[in-house]
Amino acid sequence: MIILGVDPGTAIMGYGLIAMEGNRFSALEYACFYTKAGVPLAQRLRDLYRNLQLVIAQYRPDHLVVEELFFNKNTTTALAVGQARGIVLLAGAEAGIPVYEYTPLQVKQAVVGYGRADKNQVQQMVKTILGLSQIPKPDDAADALAVAICHAHSYRANGYYS
Repeated sequence: MIILGVDPGTAIMGYGLIAMEGNRFSALEYACFYTKAGVPLAQRLRDLYRNLQLVIAQYRPDHLVVEELFFNKNTTTALAVGQARGIVLLAGAEAGIPVYEYTPLQVKQAVVGYGRADKNQVQQMVKTILGLSQIPKPDDAADALAVAICHAHSYRANGYYS
């Protein structure tokens, strides 16, 4: 099974593809899409959407996973992330891929075993679980891999895949 995890954002959108075979996970690809500040939001979203479509067409993932919106104090950031999440959901729907969503707490719990884990703990576990030689960079790509791992654990734990 191939899982595409996405860490949504309008300036930087991280993505990570993992393969799950039984109890083994491997990273297929991870990176980020970047958009330029000052470019109208509609064009930035279009560019992110098109890039995501290219990744989906190339890897044909079985599932697409995105982190649920965590709303803190910065409403401007929350709105932008929400818009980026919207294009991720649309890309999955357009491609006919099941889309799953997890909270940051669920991701940390699944990857580290502790819902209050810090970013470095999550990144270290992503590295270990995927057998990588170093922590995936940039952080947004590591976050995308983490949400993909979360889904793999959840999907397997619920008996859908053995």
